[in-house]
Amino acid sequence: MTRITSDADLEQGMAVLGALHPDWAAIIARTGLPPLRRREGGFVGLCAIIVSQQLSVASARAVWTRVESVLTPLTPERVLAATDEDMRLSGLSRPKQKTLRAVAAAIVEGRLDFGALEDFTPELVHQHMTAVSGIGPWTADVYLLFCLGHRDGFAADDLAIQEAARVAFALPARPKPAELEAMAEAWRPWRGVAARLLWAYYAVLKQREGINA
Repeated sequence: MTRITSDADLEQGMAVLGALHPDWAAIIARTGLPPLRRREGGFVGLCAIIVSQQLSVASARAVWTRVESVLTPLTPERVLAATDEDMRLSGLSRPKQKTLRAVAAAIVEGRLDFGALEDFTPELVHQHMTAVSGIGPWTADVYLLFCLGHRDGFAADDLAIQEAARVAFALPARPKPAELEAMAEAWRPWRGVAARLLWAYYAVLKQREGINA
């Protein structure tokens, strides 16, 4: 696996994308260098991704603090041993409680192997992770991009990336995941940089809306 580990890696991918199409050059001119956004992997890293889903940054941070306080040490074994009261005190929603327990069980039973993911293609990472109940494509994509740092990871299911692509490439409508996946084929093997740029471009769009408001 070729990884994105530094700003130099991002700059290399940006140079390739910028030369690929004028639209990418225009995106890069607006965003500059996007954030690297690497994070811890393994069980703790995946838990953090699950906890943060559909929450604001502040809310996710607050819930994560409670999870780490109640479910300490945060291991698959501790999660499987947690009582319903432990889970309630953690602040997790019922669906997230169920997902964390499913992930913990998959690890203990050998069905989810974080070590094996290190050498998988993006497609195999998806297949391996989404086989666990509660892990969807978006979760697998975020793990692939930011925990594994895969150069060719992508996140076609992410609404912000879809909206950024709609505006940046003057599309008639927000692309569906399959449509965006098809577009992104041309961006291999730098889809991981493309995803970061589109997230950064979405942030630029939201900032512009705020200023106009």
